[in-house]
Amino acid sequence: MTTPIRVGIDVGGTFTDAVAIDATSLELIGTAKVLTTHRHPDGVARGIINALKELLENCGRSADDVVFLAHGTTQATNALLEGDVATVGVVGLGRGLDGWRTRSVRHLSRLELAPGKHLPLAYAHATAPSQVPGAVAAVHRAGAEVVVGVEAFSVDDPDGELAVVHAAESQRLPATATHDISKLYGLKKRARTAALNASILPRMLGTAELVRSSIDHAGIHAPLMVMRCDGGVMSLDEMRRRPLLTILSGPAAGAAGALLAERVSESVFLETGGTSTDISVIRDGRVAVSYAKVGGYTTYLKSLDVRTVGIGGGSLVRVSGGRVADVGPRSAHIAGLDYGCFADPELVRGGRLELERPMEGDPADYAVVVTDHGRFAITVTCAANALGIVPRGDYAFAEPAAARLAIEPLAARLRYSVDDAARQILDRAAGRVREVVDELIKDYRLERDGLELVGGGGGAATVALHLGSTMDLPARIAANSSVISPIGVALALVRDTVERVIPEPNRQDILSVRAEAERAVLAQGASPATIEVDVSVDPQRNVVAAVATGATDLHTPASEKASEQTAADAAARSMRVDVAAVRTAATTPQFRVYTAERARGGLIGRVSRPRHPVRVVDSDGLVRFTSPHAEVRGSTVGAARAALTKALDEFTAYGDSGARVPAIHLLVAGRLVNLAGVTHADQVLALADTELSGRADEEDVVLVVEERS
Repeated sequence: MTTPIRVGIDVGGTFTDAVAIDATSLELIGTAKVLTTHRHPDGVARGIINALKELLENCGRSADDVVFLAHGTTQATNALLEGDVATVGVVGLGRGLDGWRTRSVRHLSRLELAPGKHLPLAYAHATAPSQVPGAVAAVHRAGAEVVVGVEAFSVDDPDGELAVVHAAESQRLPATATHDISKLYGLKKRARTAALNASILPRMLGTAELVRSSIDHAGIHAPLMVMRCDGGVMSLDEMRRRPLLTILSGPAAGAAGALLAERVSESVFLETGGTSTDISVIRDGRVAVSYAKVGGYTTYLKSLDVRTVGIGGGSLVRVSGGRVADVGPRSAHIAGLDYGCFADPELVRGGRLELERPMEGDPADYAVVVTDHGRFAITVTCAANALGIVPRGDYAFAEPAAARLAIEPLAARLRYSVDDAARQILDRAAGRVREVVDELIKDYRLERDGLELVGGGGGAATVALHLGSTMDLPARIAANSSVISPIGVALALVRDTVERVIPEPNRQDILSVRAEAERAVLAQGASPATIEVDVSVDPQRNVVAAVATGATDLHTPASEKASEQTAADAAARSMRVDVAAVRTAATTPQFRVYTAERARGGLIGRVSRPRHPVRVVDSDGLVRFTSPHAEVRGSTVGAARAALTKALDEFTAYGDSGARVPAIHLLVAGRLVNLAGVTHADQVLALADTELSGRADEEDVVLVVEERS
């Protein structure tokens, strides 16, 4: 009897990759790669079916074995980047000052999506409900293919915008409303987000129907999910409502693969392709997200905070002033050149170095090896292989001898050894990437202790490993790095975010937002027992946010529990201390909590203040949580509220800005519960009560308490 499988499909610009994951062991059991079918009558949906068919054949599986199917696509991202979007009909509502505010959204037509291409927009206004059908008809006559209802304060009273949606649907036009996209105040930003969402709605609706019908025709009855830009998946129905959530889902899929397949807790993730490297942060076992920018303007779309550098495995070397002056941004693929390291060595041997322009307008300083047999690129991949950095069997591996032949003409020109020339190439490439990594470390206040670099993508080994050595940070390549994105799609959890503006939220407000987020993922197929909800409060913006995640039918893999020594070794490596300095602070059936003592800067009365880093290690021996300094306290479910109250009393700090409660995490029943996002003691206790409800009084609970700086 075959085991069930989870299928992840990543639709890229050139190729569509698919993977099959054993739903019980979570091991990769098969892959497939086909061309993306942009020009097929069925669009990218045909490529998805082609990849699925080839995958099942490669694995010897049938449609009945598939229990989960998700796909990620660059379609929305490409449409916005290229300005290839539908004309949006905005129907504004209101009179007086509110009407004046609403009319200001006409300026959304100035939003430049691509050079010379602006958001196509038609506008009509209605000051009374009776005028709404006529306003919808007016934008339709002006060429609108989709309609958005916009009204000031629709977050509080959505009736006007709903009337626009109903009128549009009666005229057989797809429609949406700003309050349905975001419940946050800020009319311009809410309208901008809704208009961008609407601009890709017709195309994405068409794709959704083609994919759904194709999957049905293939005989697959598993839930069909779509990758989101925040590292989770959503149901097809949710994608039909908010297709904008799919932008940047490609980089998010890679980060999700690192998080879920590699079980990364604290890292900078670098996904390297042939032309560029996408860099993102995983902190406390969560991908870092921020409000996305489109056309240079911020939206209310929470997406992976990804920063892209024009350095990839295929980046070309540039020479000036007798040295390697730079690397990229042009790549071998764009220049139409073969990598020198992958060519038959006899074709490259004895080559001469020439400098040229890969494309019109480029500087004539890109190095190319020319022989009687052709022209070959000197790339970052060539340099990494010449130095023996790329492991044998890696997607980017080439025989070092062949790579050295490709670099010899450059080394001769610069009067360097081959090793020195290769090292200079990698130093230039790593320097460009390091600037962004340093920026992320600063922006997210990441502690270097416990931080690691994790590489993914086909070019992972060409950048991440050398960068780690130059930054004195541990670096590794994710298993199956070349298909880390579809792996992330296959393993991603159902996710949704709820945000509400609530000044001075009380206990009931917090629990209400939490419950709404939980219902959202339940409605999309998440199993109730797997749902976890993180709640945070931004007192400056009066925003309460809840992020809910949950699995559909993801089974817990059957694996041997890590020994105590293995877990202690993992904690010591993360803290960068000798294992003899690590002590066990608490244990539960699923977790071990370790701490150590380290000196830190700052003297009080000439006495150094020690710090106590904490690491939470799960039963697989993986570090799930890191803290530079915290106190660990054991308790039980029955005594947890009293223990929490005591910790809140002891660690709450008071200053001119008021009380600052400590950041608290709970370990209970195999869950690592984050209570650090809320700002008042009653909010902490309310969320803790929800997590502990229904559990046996004698069950173990561990508190990890951090005093906020």
